[in-house]
Amino acid sequence: MAMKYRFLFVSFCMLLAISGFAQKQYSLSSPDGKLKVTIGGGEALTWSIQHEETIVLQPSAIALNAINAKSNKKVGVWEGQVKVTNVARKSVNSSFATPFYKKAEVRDVYNQLSLTLKGGFVLEFRAYDEGAAYRIVSRQSKPYLVMNETVEFNFAGDYKAFVPYVNDNRSGERYCYSFESYYDEAPLSAMFADSLAITPLLVDLGNGKKATLMEAGLENYPGMFLKKGEGNALVAEFAPVPLAEVIGGHAELNLIPTERAGYIAEINQPRRSFPWRVVLVTTSDLQLADNDMAQRLAPACKIADTSWIKPGKVAWDWWNTCNLTGVDFKAGMNTPTYKAYIDFAAQYNLEYIIIDEGWSGKESLLEGLNPNIDLKEIIAHANAKGVGVILWASWRNSIKHLEASFKHYAEMGVKGFKVDFFDRDDQPLIASVEQIAECAVRNKLLLDLHGLKPYGIQRSYPNIVNFEGVKGLENAKWEPIVNGAPLHDFPRYDVTAPYLRQLAGPMDYTPGATKNATRSNFRAINDQPMSQGTRVHQMAMYTLFEAPLQMLADSPSYYQKEPEYTAFIAQVPTVFDETIALNGEIGEHIAIARRKGPTWYVAAMTNWTPRQYAIDFSFLGEGNYQAEIFADGVNADKDATDYHRQVKTITKKDKLSFYMAPGGGWTAILKLAD
Repeated sequence: MAMKYRFLFVSFCMLLAISGFAQKQYSLSSPDGKLKVTIGGGEALTWSIQHEETIVLQPSAIALNAINAKSNKKVGVWEGQVKVTNVARKSVNSSFATPFYKKAEVRDVYNQLSLTLKGGFVLEFRAYDEGAAYRIVSRQSKPYLVMNETVEFNFAGDYKAFVPYVNDNRSGERYCYSFESYYDEAPLSAMFADSLAITPLLVDLGNGKKATLMEAGLENYPGMFLKKGEGNALVAEFAPVPLAEVIGGHAELNLIPTERAGYIAEINQPRRSFPWRVVLVTTSDLQLADNDMAQRLAPACKIADTSWIKPGKVAWDWWNTCNLTGVDFKAGMNTPTYKAYIDFAAQYNLEYIIIDEGWSGKESLLEGLNPNIDLKEIIAHANAKGVGVILWASWRNSIKHLEASFKHYAEMGVKGFKVDFFDRDDQPLIASVEQIAECAVRNKLLLDLHGLKPYGIQRSYPNIVNFEGVKGLENAKWEPIVNGAPLHDFPRYDVTAPYLRQLAGPMDYTPGATKNATRSNFRAINDQPMSQGTRVHQMAMYTLFEAPLQMLADSPSYYQKEPEYTAFIAQVPTVFDETIALNGEIGEHIAIARRKGPTWYVAAMTNWTPRQYAIDFSFLGEGNYQAEIFADGVNADKDATDYHRQVKTITKKDKLSFYMAPGGGWTAILKLAD
């Protein structure tokens, strides 16, 4: 009798297993159980996401269309029946050190499902409490060409989205872009069908929940653009591999593809991982303001010794056009000017100065150098003052004689390069970034990459201390005035980017303007530039914006006339041990606290809406803290330079109320007094 029931039980289990296999459906839940990922096979491979009762993604297609590089035989086209040959699960609860980040350590807690597919590919899915991600892992043995990758995000409704469009294609080339975008706020149905967008891209699901789309772990593969699909879907598009290029773009600093292949990637190392496709699911905007997903999904550090990597602040020349006053020489791109910048940096303990565009030849980093700049004399002066020198370079000129130029300037004593005008993210360009990073490591050089946004390589190569890919302060120099006011709303962008653009990694916004303007008073003046919003709005950026290499954008002469302002921003570190998002709403306002050692740095910003605000200091440790506080002055709504400074004692029991003017801010440094 017992044998009979045992047989029936085994048969029932087999029936369930066969039924489940026929449906080809697999599920994965987050550690807290609130988020569920469902993977469907059968005629198409899809994934869907549900958070509690909210449908985040409806079934969304996943596929890789590839062919053998020699035989043209199809590889991994997942149409029709998808056969899963193995299923593996694991749960991870770990952490890793992040010494060049907004916190010293990142927790990594997730559940993973791996599906081995017939044909030599594995699909890895991860479920976190705050989102889900998948990537394709190749176990092929022979090289192949990726014709296209299908990535789809199919939403259940016509939700409002924050869309960063590609809006400044150069020379008519669809995929050449600086990765700097304002956010178009509109329903999915209103998206421009013929326009590409970059990530991160946010979709508001209602009731406080938001889905944010991004990628991570990009290596030797094109970056992902998004465009409108059918219904409420967003689909990916990738730049094909360039076959021919010409010099072009701004000041002919770029290489512009004139012919592209019919495929997006050449895979010559068949056993590899593809980028993560990520959907963050958040119930509060604070989860976006302090989020570690890009770090978690990035490849681990590839540098054995990172002791030489030194984050810090930079006295920058370009935004203020090398303006100096009260000196006995003609200021400009010349040796006396940069020696004065070095003196200023030493006075305020800034780690670096930068010599931006104009020191080198148009076609070379080694020839045709500016005769007015004596690099050896400048570097000798910098070394004597304990200040490092960073040089600007175009990507095009950097890759020409990479080893020779990096070695030459490293031996001269240069500490790093700001490499500019990448302005693409097709496969060859992404591959070149790793080549540049590795060469910089060999020569112990820092890198600040412009015309590119972070995508995970900053964890692999932490000598890449910053990226641009942001509508930073430079845009104030050419902002058009329409109907008596600036066309773009900078303060709103300033309280949007920390929630979206900053998800991907650090951003070289270059704050620090001393000429500050209200909305009605702002004008674009190239040689005397100003910012939108108040003085304290600028000060708050040093705490709120993540940038291991952070600029002081304005003239040393102006900073020296504002010693309170300058001394304060010079103190704020560029990497931290702890970060806490305190308050905020995307596009409206933000408040963040960061700790370095025992000292806390706290800041808040608002858009053009004035606000009565409050900071609860319960995050502090025990004891009394001496707080140096900068707040908008009572007349900051008319004169944006107006501010009020005070020093007071703060404890963890305190809650401080204050006023932020239109385009305003608030910031404080709290040092343990006991």
